[in-house]
Formats: sequence, C-alpha cells, structure tokens
Amino acid sequence: MKSIIYSLLLFICSITISCSNDNFEEMVLNSEADLPPNVITTPCDFDLSNVATDATIILNCILDLKGETITLPPNVKFEFGGGDIKNGKLIFNGGTIAGELLSSNLQIEGNVKLKEPTFKFFASRWEDIVEGSTTSPIALKNNAELERLMFWTKELGATTFEIGKFDAYFEVSKVTSTTTNQNFYPHLEAINVPSDFHLKMSDQTTLRVFPTEGKIAASLMAVHEASNVTISGGHLVGDRELRKYESANAEHGTHLCKIRSGNNVIIDNVKFSLGSVGGIDINSTGFSFNADYNPTRNVVIKNCTFDKVRMMSIALTDGRNITIDNNTFIDTALPMGSGDGGGVVAFAINLEPVRSRDPNTGELVNYQIVQDVVIKNNTERGSRIGSFNVFIGDRITLENNTVENKMAWSLASNTKIRNNTFIASEKSSGVPAIDVGGTGDTVFDNEISGNKISGYGVAISAYFGEVNIFHNELIDNSSGIQLKNIEKETVVYENLIKSSVPSSRGISIQSTFANNVTIRSHNTSQYYIDVKTNHLYFVAVNEEAGQENYLVNINNNNFDSSASVVFSRTRGVNYSNNMSKGPIQVVNASKIDLSSNDITASNSHGIAITGVNTTIKANLNTIDFPNDGRFECISIADTTNPSEVILSGNVCN
Repeated sequence: MKSIIYSLLLFICSITISCSNDNFEEMVLNSEADLPPNVITTPCDFDLSNVATDATIILNCILDLKGETITLPPNVKFEFGGGDIKNGKLIFNGGTIAGELLSSNLQIEGNVKLKEPTFKFFASRWEDIVEGSTTSPIALKNNAELERLMFWTKELGATTFEIGKFDAYFEVSKVTSTTTNQNFYPHLEAINVPSDFHLKMSDQTTLRVFPTEGKIAASLMAVHEASNVTISGGHLVGDRELRKYESANAEHGTHLCKIRSGNNVIIDNVKFSLGSVGGIDINSTGFSFNADYNPTRNVVIKNCTFDKVRMMSIALTDGRNITIDNNTFIDTALPMGSGDGGGVVAFAINLEPVRSRDPNTGELVNYQIVQDVVIKNNTERGSRIGSFNVFIGDRITLENNTVENKMAWSLASNTKIRNNTFIASEKSSGVPAIDVGGTGDTVFDNEISGNKISGYGVAISAYFGEVNIFHNELIDNSSGIQLKNIEKETVVYENLIKSSVPSSRGISIQSTFANNVTIRSHNTSQYYIDVKTNHLYFVAVNEEAGQENYLVNINNNNFDSSASVVFSRTRGVNYSNNMSKGPIQVVNASKIDLSSNDITASNSHGIAITGVNTTIKANLNTIDFPNDGRFECISIADTTNPSEVILSGNVCN
C-alpha cells in the first residue's frame, strides 16, 4: 500500500513525497519501539528518476539503486520508516537524510545534513568494522573506520555519536602515515574523537586494545587538539593480560585514553580496565616556553571506574583547570601474571609535569605545567603504593575522597589535602595515610586539614615543612603526626589525635631537625591528644652544628591521657600553657623552656630531668603528682648540673 502511494506521488511529481497517514505513523512508532532499525525487507516499487525539488521521502521499503549515481534536485529529504537504501550513490543539492539510512552500501556526496543531530551507530551496517576476536589488519580497519565515521557524521551535522551493543578490537600500535614522517605518534594512531562532539556509549559498548608488542607506547582513544568533547559510557579494555613485558617495571604498552591539548573535555561514566600502561593520560602539545605550546584546559573526569590498570589510572603531565570527580579506582598497579609487576609509579592518580633547572643560571625551566586541579569525591582501594600523588603541581586540591592508600606530594605549592577519609587496609596499615614533603622555592602555602584517618602506622608524615596541619581527626593510629627535616614555617594546630593502640604516640619528631614549628590548640574540648604512650615524642632533634638556634613552639594544647611528653637529646623547645594529664620527661636535652603549664602525673614525677641537660627552664607551672614519697614534683638527676636548670614560680600539689 505504501509503495503504491510512493509511486503515485512520484508519478504526479508532487512537491512532497511522504507517507504520513495516521496508520503509518503508528506503525513506524511501533517498529521503533519493538524492532531494530531497517527491519522492513519489502522492495520499493519506485525509483528516484522523477523525484521533485523539496520532496520528502519516507523509506519504509528497500530502495535498491542498482549501482547508479543519482543527482538529486534541491532540498530532497530522506526520512526513516524502517526500510533502507543501498547499492549506489546519491549526490545532494541541499536536503537531509536520516542517520538510520547511512551504511557502507550507500555513498552520499554534495550538500547534505543529517535529519537529527544524534547518529546511532550499528556495526552490522558498516562492512569495514568487525566485532569479536580478529587479526591485526582487521583491527586496524576497525580503528580507521570508526574514527572516519565520527568525523564524517560530524560533517553531516551530528553532534552525538551513539553506540549501543558493540564489542570490537582496535589496532593502535601501527604507523599509518603515508608521508615521509614515519614516526609513531600515539595520539594520531588512536581512535580520535572530533571537536564539538559527544561519543555516547552504552553499558554494552566495549572497545578493546588489540595486543601491542615491544616498546611501543600507544593509546586506544584520543582527544587531540580538540574542543568541546564529551565521551560517556562504555568500557575501554586494555591489553594488560595479553602482552609480554620486558621487565616488571616496563613502561611500554597502552593508555586507554589520551587527552592532548584538549579544551572543554568531559569523560563521564566510562569504565577503564586493564590498561597496560595507564587509564587516562593528560598532556599538551609543545613545551610551556615554545610558540606551539597548546595547554590542555578545562577537563572533567567524572563517575568513571578504573579497574586493574597498570602503573597509574590517571597520569597528568600538563594541564590547567582539571576536575577529577566521583570516580572509583580499584587495584591500580597490583602485579598480575608472569612478568607484570605492576610497573612504576603505582598511584591511582599521578601529577607529574617535567621541569628542571638551567645548569648555568639555576633558573627553573618548566617544560610542562600542572595547575588548578581538583580531585574530589573519589573512592580508591587496592593501589600498590598510593592513591593520589602530586609530584609537582600548583593550586591542587584533594578533598572529600575515601581512600585506603596514601596521598602524597613532593614539590607542591598551594596544595590542599582536606576533608578526606582514610580507612586502612591490611596492606596499607603499615605506611602513612598522608606522606608529604618537598623542599625549595617552589614549595609553599600547603595544607592538610579536616581529614579523618584511622588504622595506620602513621596518620600524617610531613617532611621539610611549609605546611599547615589542622582540624584533622586521627583515630586509632600508631602515631598521629610525624615531622622531619622541618626548616620552613610549619603550624600544627587544633587536631584531634586519639588512639587505643598500644604504644601509640601523638606527635613525633625523631632523628632530625625542626625549626619554625608551632604546635598549638585553643579549642581543648574538641581538639586534644589522647594516646597510650607519648603525647609528644621528640628524640635526637636539632643536635647538629648550625641548629643551635632552631626552635619548636608548643602551646595551648590539651594532652588528655596519662601518656608522657618526652624531649630526649633535643635542643630548642618552648613548651607553654599546655594542659597535660601525664608527666614531662627531659633527657639529655638543651634549651627546653617549660612555662605556665598544668601538669598531672598519676604514677611518676611531674617533671623528670635526667641525663646531662643544659639551659633548662621550668617556670610558673602547676604540677599535681603523687605525694607518697616515691615521686617528686620536679626531679633533677645528679648527672645534670643544677646551675643549668632554672626553676621559678612553680606550684606543686
């Protein structure tokens, strides 16, 4: 019946060729709801020889062009009605075509656009794309054809390329250039996504890396010098279990996605698995001092899962304004199989721009720059070494994440680790939850605040200083905070450190130097230290030449258990206005000033000064101690010259 209507309309050369009666529209809707596209197999009983200008043709039959090339009049529109058109070429002069009618069996040329901005991809309609296990040449065709289709449909007006059920391998390790430049460029040999485009995959879409060999470093997918790109859904699977490694730490293999000089890029709800180098690699064209430098900007990676990716799940070497939000990182860089030791780095996220100093001038040379990065609301577990690492970066924020393995920074500035939750696993319990430290003029204005940390050997380990540590809740760790090699200003204030772990300590400084350090708290009802062995444990601090005037200030803290405060082989501490339910022990120390403290000792001397000590002061302290003849308010061993200890205004109860 519909074919008869087509023939009649063509015969009288009407302006519009359309099957639009109510019954047909209802049938089309039902077919769209219940059947896959192009399900009608009835041959059309008309041809396009007499099609009119501005005609609208709804294809609900199979139109066989029989190898002919047909030049259409202006503004002809082809709409989809369950049928197909094949075996020929259409040359348009304006007009539109439904994406469902495109296939490898139809060529189109001229001025034409898609009827709708969303193109739905079905592999069965494209002969050069093969699903399932295959060979390298076929996988290479898969790569070329899928990329070609995205760029081609974009030229036709598509802004969204939608893939449903699909599972195929892609060869991304071969040089395909036909020019004299035969170098391998992973961002060019990958499946590239064009600008102003949304690659929308479903949970039944799987793109796989055809196994690479040797020292090649490839990428399955790429956003290269493109803007306004969204990649959503789908499953990108690497060749981690399929390739051989030269060594356990070999750095060769494939990333699953490379963003190189991308601008306004969104990666949303994609699953990344088994990348043999990494998951996502973010970098830029050129070095920061070059004329061709094109930094990656405004990237959002959200709602994604990274599972068993080797080396690191996200590597960021150059980029500005990057947000990594609400992703899950599982078992990054854990060893798998023969020869796969997990590779180097072994953090879920690693910020690692390259820079060096000019050997002649000493000036810093930034080859790459990472700035303004927010890593938030993510979950990490099982990484071989750590969760998130800022090797080098400026204005970096890591917040509201829940992780098992340590966060770290080295040469960071304006970097904040705040409001994260750290819950130790059996593997991670022996290392610090937060492990930071870097020195030099590029390390400044860093912060560790508001974190909740439980179950670790050390909750927070900080080297070199230039950091504020405050408002953290450190519960049931063996040690709350450890400081080492501190020379730049460091303030530790208003932290809750509480632990029932045997031999637990609050804040430790051991076998090191410390200067410009302040440890304080004013809200003693909320922030205090309550541990089993030592509230403070300072041993072998500032002993070396040149450290004579180094100073640590400790004031207005609440030490809320019977654990002791220890200054042993330590030089340069002002300890004032603190409340302690445990004793103070000074051993072989120098330049220790204890003033205006409330001290309670339940089973010891209030203040015990033992060994050989010099320049010790204890003034205006209120000391409660057991007055049973065994203990003293302030006990000074005879190994210390009395003239080295100044006592005044202390009240002993």
